[in-house]
Amino acid sequence: SRFINTTPTKVVEEVYTPTHQFDTFGLNHKLVQKIASMGIDTPTPIQDQIIPEILKGNDVIGLAETGTGKTAAFLIPLVEKTLADDKRQTLIMAPTRELALQINEELRKLAKGLNMYSTVCVGGMNIGPQVKGLKQKNHFVIGTPGRLLDLIRQKHFDTKRITTVVLDEADRMLDMGFIHDMRKILSTVPTKRETLFFSATMTPEAKKLTSDFMQKPIEVSVKKQDVTTSIRQDVVPYKHDQKFETLVALLNKPEATRVIIFGSMKFAVKRLANDLVKAGIKADCIHGNKTHKQRVNALNA
Repeated sequence: SRFINTTPTKVVEEVYTPTHQFDTFGLNHKLVQKIASMGIDTPTPIQDQIIPEILKGNDVIGLAETGTGKTAAFLIPLVEKTLADDKRQTLIMAPTRELALQINEELRKLAKGLNMYSTVCVGGMNIGPQVKGLKQKNHFVIGTPGRLLDLIRQKHFDTKRITTVVLDEADRMLDMGFIHDMRKILSTVPTKRETLFFSATMTPEAKKLTSDFMQKPIEVSVKKQDVTTSIRQDVVPYKHDQKFETLVALLNKPEATRVIIFGSMKFAVKRLANDLVKAGIKADCIHGNKTHKQRVNALNA
């Protein structure tokens, strides 16, 4: 019964009425045009509430899940502030290289044609181009804590000019054991800075981090209700020799448009993906033995 919920609750989400539009935040008209050209027309709740606080220079704690528009919620005001002051430098920490690259991609779209430069510093990729990138002018340095700390220790990255630090998905970074790396990095950054903290949850460890490194932060919470009650969960019985056939029958149902299947071992995941392709189902696998490029290609496919 812990794993079965065949009658998910229908959640009627309240329609949020923003108090701002992108042209009423007081943003540079070039940036407003860029946001409009990206098809972003109305601020999400987190954007509506937190952009003014970041523009004022306040430290902020944003409690929001992925998919709430939080990346743009900190990038838009930071691009605006960088347009006004070319000497600003922002450090963005993220838990995974995929998220770091995604943030950089969104930054490039927002700052296209605005003469802004960024470098991504993440593990699992050649450090050489990252060292070279840090020697150039950078308004934004985006990376994972482990690689950033390596670059600081090797004196390739001087954090003395950092004016803003963003901790994105901070709870995930803490879960992954990055707490000491995060603390060491933050201790090298000037205390006179802005710190923007984004997390889906606020654990005691996260709370301690915010109290140690933030100045009178403004908290904005746009957390949704508990998601598990609204997800359909079921158990499918099968005969031992018909497990694969049962899975294929499920995947051939019209409602199975996009499916993630979790397996316990790399070789089993690879074999299953191959068997599904042979059965006429478009499939690919992602596991730890694949290179970053192979994983990105699988996600894009």
